[in-house]
Amino acid sequence: MAIPINIEDLLNKRKIESDRIEFKEGWNPVKIYRSICAFANDIDNLGGGYILVGVKEKNGIAERPVKGIPIEQLDDIQQQMVRYNNMIEPYYQPRIAVEEVDGQQILAIWVPSGIERPYTVPSDVTSKHKNKLFYIRFGSNTIEAKGEQLDQLREMSAKVPFDDRGNDEIRYDDISLVQVRDYLVKVGSKLSNDVGRTPIEELLSNMNLLSGPTEQRRIKNVAAMMFCEQPDKFFPYSQVEIVFFPEGRERNPDNMTEAPVIRGTVPHMISSTLDYLKTNVIKERIVKVPNKQEPLKYFNYPYAALEESVTNALYHRDYRLYEPVEITIEPHRISILSYAGPDRSISAEAIKLAKSLRSRRYKNRRLGDFLKELGLTEGRATGIPTIQASLEANGSPLATIETDDERTFFLIDIPCHPHFLNEPMLFKDLPHGALKGLLADAYNVIKAHPYETRKQLADRIDITERNLRHLIDDLKERGYLKRKGRGNGYWIILK
Repeated sequence: MAIPINIEDLLNKRKIESDRIEFKEGWNPVKIYRSICAFANDIDNLGGGYILVGVKEKNGIAERPVKGIPIEQLDDIQQQMVRYNNMIEPYYQPRIAVEEVDGQQILAIWVPSGIERPYTVPSDVTSKHKNKLFYIRFGSNTIEAKGEQLDQLREMSAKVPFDDRGNDEIRYDDISLVQVRDYLVKVGSKLSNDVGRTPIEELLSNMNLLSGPTEQRRIKNVAAMMFCEQPDKFFPYSQVEIVFFPEGRERNPDNMTEAPVIRGTVPHMISSTLDYLKTNVIKERIVKVPNKQEPLKYFNYPYAALEESVTNALYHRDYRLYEPVEITIEPHRISILSYAGPDRSISAEAIKLAKSLRSRRYKNRRLGDFLKELGLTEGRATGIPTIQASLEANGSPLATIETDDERTFFLIDIPCHPHFLNEPMLFKDLPHGALKGLLADAYNVIKAHPYETRKQLADRIDITERNLRHLIDDLKERGYLKRKGRGNGYWIILK
């Protein structure tokens, strides 16, 4: 059996968070089965984890070449695992694969989140005395669940995320094998070789996309989200709607244009939405700065900010709600609205600050895994910092986040770069880094061309004359320059 991810990505801790990957130099069933139990319990709803046996690590990094496992031991280890799996209550069976790395054989154990959690396992599976305990992951460590952690684990037992639940309405012929194979090829999984050669039920089972007993297998919701040509027949209004308000929604709500509705699998909706925004919305400006070899380049909206925002909206969307992801484009901002809102484990203060939203529970943990393996999203809690960092690097104001007390929606507003606006810049609303950059641009151009008119200077900086006037006023107030002479006159640089 193969695993649905490239083994090199696991060894290098790419696409999967490092605390979801464990390296074991050799076969140690006592510690390994504690970790299997912990990953299956998945107290943080992260999607389980992986254990690579035959890999020595130093400071959390796999040592290469890998040590490997002697071939003659592999059959015995797999037979032992059959016996130890029966010691987990309720019964749980991790997926295993033998992988060749650096000319050696290693054992990859994939431990998806269990649908019948919480699980227990003997503290020592090799001992005659079976003292069964609950285990969970705490960062990159496996620990026994006690007290409040154990209460939380038991409380979560009935809360299987929606994307990981079986759906009686989804049939095997709803799943596109073309899309399944395309995905497996992109992530470098050996399972791609099985597409068309093995029954689809076996293939989906190997990808952990089925739930329920053998006699009543059900396809999980995430399979339709990822590999169904028309997932909206199972998740109505699973779509992206884009609306333009050329004069602004409040100024003239009747002047609007709607883009074609975007439907399809989640990866398709993400890529199609970003392609549309890149073609029809994102604009670039290049400014030549005196005494600098490289020109300044900036955008009305940096692509990275839109990429993270769109991906997060479709990743964290509640697919049980009959609501689309709505993108509103106005002259001064792009607003992305999705339902439902952020988890209640995220404080109102963190939402207001809009720096980093760390959740203990994820609505669509399996969907997140698929998107991470495709490189469409990063590890947990990195989305908002990435958005803000890309805006700051672009010289743009920072994004703001809004929700309600009931957490029914999530709205992120991404401001347009001030140089692209036809309205006066509100310097008090700009972050320090952006304001400093704008003033530096104006100062350098005025210094190099002190006798030019305001219109000529504005053309050099590639902003409106009106906005340049406000910049000059700000520079004068700060004591950087003054005007001398009448008519065109000229500028004197004071500092």
